[in-house]
Amino acid sequence: MARLRKVVFPVAGLGTRFLPATKVVAKEMLPVLDRPLIQYAVDEAVDAGADTLVFVTNRYKHSIADYFDSAYELEETLQRAGKHDLLATVQGLLPPRVRCVYVTQEQALGLGHAVLCARAVVGDEPFGIILPDDLIVNPGGPSALRQMAEFAPDTQAGVLAVEEVPRADTGKYGIVDVEPGGDRIRHMVEKPKPEQAPSNLAVVGRYVLPARIFELLEQTTPGAGGEIQLTDAIAALLGEAPVLAHRFTGTRFDCGNKKGMVRATLHFAAADPELRDLVRTPATDR
Repeated sequence: MARLRKVVFPVAGLGTRFLPATKVVAKEMLPVLDRPLIQYAVDEAVDAGADTLVFVTNRYKHSIADYFDSAYELEETLQRAGKHDLLATVQGLLPPRVRCVYVTQEQALGLGHAVLCARAVVGDEPFGIILPDDLIVNPGGPSALRQMAEFAPDTQAGVLAVEEVPRADTGKYGIVDVEPGGDRIRHMVEKPKPEQAPSNLAVVGRYVLPARIFELLEQTTPGAGGEIQLTDAIAALLGEAPVLAHRFTGTRFDCGNKKGMVRATLHFAAADPELRDLVRTPATDR
C-alpha cells in the first residue's frame, strides 16, 4: 500500500489553549512563520499521494475552506502589481489534482466520531488521518504519512505513528505494547500511569487505517461525555488484522500547546537564511 488517495483531517476542535486568538481564528490556521499549521499537514498528505482531503470541521469554522479557496481579488491585485512570486505562492497551496471536501461534525463527540463523519467520502478504501497539532518534518526525505503508507503490508493492515516519550509523560498519550523484536501491536493503553504503562512508545497524530475501522467505530460504546474514541476501535481492529507501530523518521512538534508552537517557529526560523541570525542573536543585540 504505497499510496493513500484520501486523508482525513479532524479539525473541529475549539483550540481553547490558544484563546483569545482562537476566538476568531481556527487553531489550524495559526501560523508557524508565514504558513498555517494546516498547510504543513496538507503538504504531508499530498506527499503521501492523496488527491482527496477530507476536513471534518464544525459549523463555525470557515477559515480553512477560505484559505484553500481561490482569492480572485487578491490574485488580480498581485498580478497587476507584478508580484508574480507572491501570486505563485497563493495559487500553489494545493496541486491542481487535489480536491478538498468539508464535512461538518455536528457535535463534539470525540476523535472516533470525527473520523466516522468522513465515512461517506472515504468509502471502502484505506485512508490516512493527520492531526495537524502534531507537526512532523523530515527535510529532504519522505513525510511521516508517506513512510507509514509504504510500511503497511496490505490494505487490511493499520499503521500508527509512534515515538518514544519520557516514562513520566505516558499519561498524556495512548501507549502501545509491541511484540518483542517486531512492530506488530499487541495492545494499547490510553494514558496509563508511568508504573502501569507497557512501554514508552506513544501514539502521535498519524494513522493509516483500513475502511473496516468505520464499522468498528459504529460498534464502539461511547465513553465519558458520550464520546466515541478512535483508540477503542483500533483496539477492536487488533483482533482482526495486523496493526503496526511505525517509528517515523523526522522531528515532531506538539503544536497543540504554546511551547510546541514556539519550538516549531524557532526551528523553521533557524532554517531560514534571512531569519537564522535573529534566532541565534540575543534580543538586546538585534
